[in-house]
Amino acid sequence: MGYRTDVTDRIDVVRPGALLCDRDGTLVTDVPYNDDPALVAPLPGVAAALQRVRAAGIPVGIVTNQRGVALGRITPERLGAVHARVEQLLGPFDVILSCPHDTFDRCTCRKPRPGLILQAARRLHVPVERCAVVGDSWSDVLAARNAGACPILVGPSRSEAHDGSDPVLAVDDLPAAVDLLLTGCVAA
Repeated sequence: MGYRTDVTDRIDVVRPGALLCDRDGTLVTDVPYNDDPALVAPLPGVAAALQRVRAAGIPVGIVTNQRGVALGRITPERLGAVHARVEQLLGPFDVILSCPHDTFDRCTCRKPRPGLILQAARRLHVPVERCAVVGDSWSDVLAARNAGACPILVGPSRSEAHDGSDPVLAVDDLPAAVDLLLTGCVAA
């Protein structure tokens, strides 16, 4: 199901069974290869938006590519510490999954492949087609599509959200995506 990015009326959106979010650039400021929990900074409005989702009884997860592990720039322990800080500031999360592989490792979990999303849906016991996946890059959108989930693009990449043939729903940020998902519609 495609969404127009040039919405001039209201679009119906099915309330999700789970919300899966990319981490960097969606939930927190993107710090390349961050291995320092002190550098974790939530983006504006994200904590309140996630609280609204949890209050609605919708499980929330993180699905994130973390290539820095494969490159040796982040140890698995430091990645765990960063995730713990994200959870301390924005949690609790029902599932946190990361792909530690490099771009050329041919794993099934690195976005745009669907592995992380499929695994998160299984762990949450939610059909993947009832999962909304919010991220700030095309790899997030493609991973959601490849898994059969509903993608929502946020942030600066949203200006590139329409290639003329396969539109995607694009909004400013995670709080706007949550507004859309909880109300079931969006105003232009």
